[in-house]
Amino acid sequence: MTTDLLPDPASEATDQRAEATAHRAKALAVLCVMQLMIILDGTVVTVALPTIQSDLGFSQAGLAWVMNSYLIAFAGLLLLAGRIGDLIGSKSVFLAGLSVFTGASLLCGLATSAEVLIAGRFLQGVGGALASAVILGMIIGLYPAPGEQARALGAYGFTSASGASIGLILGGVITQTVGWHWSFLINVPIGLVALVFAVRLLARHKGTGRGADVVGAVLVTAGLSLSVYTIVQTAEPTAELPRTLVLAVVSVLLLAGFVLRQALASQPLLSLHVFRKRQVTVSNLVVVLLFAAGFGFQFMTALYLQRVLGYDSLQTGLAFLPAPILGAVMSLSVGPRLTERFGSRKILLAGLATFLGAELILSQAPVGGSYLLNVVPALLLVGAGTGLGIPAAIMLAMSGADPSDAGLASGLNNTAQQAGAAVGTAVLATLAASQSAVRISAGAGQVAALRDGYSVAFLAAAGFLVVALLLSATLLLKSRR
Repeated sequence: MTTDLLPDPASEATDQRAEATAHRAKALAVLCVMQLMIILDGTVVTVALPTIQSDLGFSQAGLAWVMNSYLIAFAGLLLLAGRIGDLIGSKSVFLAGLSVFTGASLLCGLATSAEVLIAGRFLQGVGGALASAVILGMIIGLYPAPGEQARALGAYGFTSASGASIGLILGGVITQTVGWHWSFLINVPIGLVALVFAVRLLARHKGTGRGADVVGAVLVTAGLSLSVYTIVQTAEPTAELPRTLVLAVVSVLLLAGFVLRQALASQPLLSLHVFRKRQVTVSNLVVVLLFAAGFGFQFMTALYLQRVLGYDSLQTGLAFLPAPILGAVMSLSVGPRLTERFGSRKILLAGLATFLGAELILSQAPVGGSYLLNVVPALLLVGAGTGLGIPAAIMLAMSGADPSDAGLASGLNNTAQQAGAAVGTAVLATLAASQSAVRISAGAGQVAALRDGYSVAFLAAAGFLVVALLLSATLLLKSRR
């Protein structure tokens, strides 16, 4: 009878596995929540820009810096943040980024002047870069088994693909109901809760503690930041061609110096050997182009709805609903089954082609356009295209690397996503503003000039996707099912 009272080893092992699975799922949820906050923050403010301009007295040129200050800090610090994670541990960097991001959100929400809001947005970019640079690597560490890893990356891919559209919807609802300040303040309670769970759930891995490539970090941070600044300042009325050319040359020299430094440094910030794998290099180039087109699409479509069709913030946000709904269906349900049957490469090609159709449709949208005829078809296509394309591109980039380079490949892919979003938004916004200024100087009406600027931006985004299609069709290896 005493043997009946002894614990069953098999039952204990089952309980331990279930507990470990639940723990990892909670940790994944914390990481995805932070990723969603970062993605949301890049777009949630878009629909509030007209209200922010009137409340804080921004000039038309100065208003762009609500976005640009965030993008410059974010794009410039990604690689440095990833390297710091290697040195002191990913969890420490993630917690620091989450803390800075949450505090900066409070500063933005309480801002009563343009200068304070721009400073807060810059700090949000710093915090976002610190956290975002290590998220993908931490997910890989949580789920090393290929099958589990694919499902975890599917959740991460859905977060990245749909976050921008959700941000526009949420931003519209918040701005119209409780005011634009809460577009930032809503991050504070979410960030504090995420911080508590992150401390409890995320495993702490000891960093190397040595080998920081300080010179490389300075070069890439300065080069990327100056590149984004050079792009966005060309749309300002005071921009001068000689100054712009000097800035462009200096940024190129800084980035070239970074590449040379990585080739010579004993402990490089970004080991160049990873680029010897063609699939890694090509897939990450495709990711850059895909995210550049995707975030630019969200930004330009929101402006078209507001400034051309005359939608208010709430209407603009709700208008985006078709994209994240279909994106969720494709990335979480349909996409994985199609990928298993046809392989990631074919699904990536299908996603890129579908997304290209959305850009072309909106490039032809007229001044007196119809939401049902001109916008909804594009939103459905972009939801399907990104829902298929983004997870497939991430999987191809990760599967092309050697197992020993998994951490490096994840950091590189995450940098490609965020830098593509930042630089792409800056390029497309600058093209739109420049074209609108040319049309206004030629005597066109304000609304018609804005529409023409957005049309040029949509066509440029379509060009990004054409290049991505060509690279994927010609240089990516045929993926095994």
